[in-house]
Amino acid sequence: MDETTPVLYRAARIVSQGHTGGEPEALAVADGRIRATGSVSALRDRFPGAREVDFGDACIVPGLNDAHIHLAIAAEDMLHLDLSADAVTDVPDLLAQIRREASQAAPGEWIRGSRYDDTKTGPLSRWELDAAAPDHPVLVVQVAGHWGVANSAALSALHIDEDSAPPEGGEFGRSSDGRLDGRLIERALMNVVYPATARGNPSPLQPSSPQDKLRGLARAQRSWQAAGLTSVCDALIAPQDTDLLHQARQSGQLTLRVGMLLSIDHYGAARALGLGSGFGDDMLRLVGVKAFVDGAIGGRTCLLDEPFADTGGYGLQTTPTAELVRQVHTVHADGNRIGVHANGDAAIRLVLDAMEDAQRRTPRPGLRHRIEHCSVIDAGIVERMRALGAIAVPFAGYVGYHGGSLNRWYGPERTERMFAHRAFLDAGVCVAGSSDYPCGPYQPLRGMQSMVTREGMDDGVTVGPSQRVTPGEALSVFTLGSAEAEGTDDHKGRLVPGYLADFTVLGENPLTADPHGIASIPVRATYVGGERVYQAEA
Repeated sequence: MDETTPVLYRAARIVSQGHTGGEPEALAVADGRIRATGSVSALRDRFPGAREVDFGDACIVPGLNDAHIHLAIAAEDMLHLDLSADAVTDVPDLLAQIRREASQAAPGEWIRGSRYDDTKTGPLSRWELDAAAPDHPVLVVQVAGHWGVANSAALSALHIDEDSAPPEGGEFGRSSDGRLDGRLIERALMNVVYPATARGNPSPLQPSSPQDKLRGLARAQRSWQAAGLTSVCDALIAPQDTDLLHQARQSGQLTLRVGMLLSIDHYGAARALGLGSGFGDDMLRLVGVKAFVDGAIGGRTCLLDEPFADTGGYGLQTTPTAELVRQVHTVHADGNRIGVHANGDAAIRLVLDAMEDAQRRTPRPGLRHRIEHCSVIDAGIVERMRALGAIAVPFAGYVGYHGGSLNRWYGPERTERMFAHRAFLDAGVCVAGSSDYPCGPYQPLRGMQSMVTREGMDDGVTVGPSQRVTPGEALSVFTLGSAEAEGTDDHKGRLVPGYLADFTVLGENPLTADPHGIASIPVRATYVGGERVYQAEA
């Protein structure tokens, strides 16, 4: 049978991450994969009559891949209020948006907003939300996704009053006089908002219709592809999320490659069906299982060895140690990959204890687990990860986004040990690229600039400069590292023959650009499997 005639793609620079004797001038793409690479003349001779696409002075890089992001959550958030620091200037502006939304909502309808940043926008209380929308339940989720603020109507709908006990692994915030201030922290929020982690009574929040969720999914994909993403790993999936993604796949509406980490709370059902890591295909694949052990960096609830520099306290452990050990042992013994959310150094040590014990009890050579975020480390943690073959998935863009606030919250000494891309790479630990959107900016070029400069993009403050990496290393983290974290590095992350034809066309070479301008490099086009999924307007 005749082979498909390839299409030749050329640009001023191609960063293949797979050629040692000089980069190719062009790529030959057919049937979703790289057929060949080389000089333009050689590929013309090999494939006479092949159509050519010339990107001129652009730079082609392997498709950018976010190893920890939240597509299903973003699909829902796209249907509600954007209360990010980019969308609102201060608390009065935020409340005005709540008031406007309430004026257009049906009586008693929930008003929901996400990506609220208390540091940039200002503190928000239950009583301010009461004044803005007294007749509607209101819930505003903080940008880290680990706490939110509810008004009185929402607390009533959730059956929370002054005498209610918070769930295990969660807290209810209180004001200085001891009254509920509307904050739902960790499990107290997750039980309400995130279906993948819900336990006990169902949430009173009405889920959006499948048609609406598909609309939100399309919006998220468009935004992310415009930022150069070709692959993502959704790091918290429930059965209804897999239904959504499967429906999008079947109807041709899934144009990003999606890996999935299934919430540990739903692992029993998948286990009964014999589903595990690697199930699926290159468009929709089960990467592994997701568990939690502590809180957030931006939410200031992570579990630390030493107290927070500004407020004191050691953070929260959201899963009891015995339960964490059981979860890790079960998934490991089944031969599946587990990714455990652990930000603080005390939390990471608990995870490593469980993983090491599971490997001793049930040796699984080659089975590599992930530590999601893995934010605060030291030399001992890095060495244990190296010996175990564990994969680090730290925030790429948090220094750029939070800037000097990190030094205030954690202290300059500790920020030298946070988001430790340099330490991981030097030790030979696989490190993947992650935004954790909506908790951080989804644009991978922003993440790369943050990793390279270690400077806040708003305040210019330097945070942990010893962890800087080179632009080439940053690109590798967002391509090869992310592929390794999902188990697809044998055919994704390079532009070499046999690999998937996923590539991003940039207006400038990120390896030679001004490091402080990486985030502003224009994305001209994005290709998945040789198909164009995004084209910048001329």
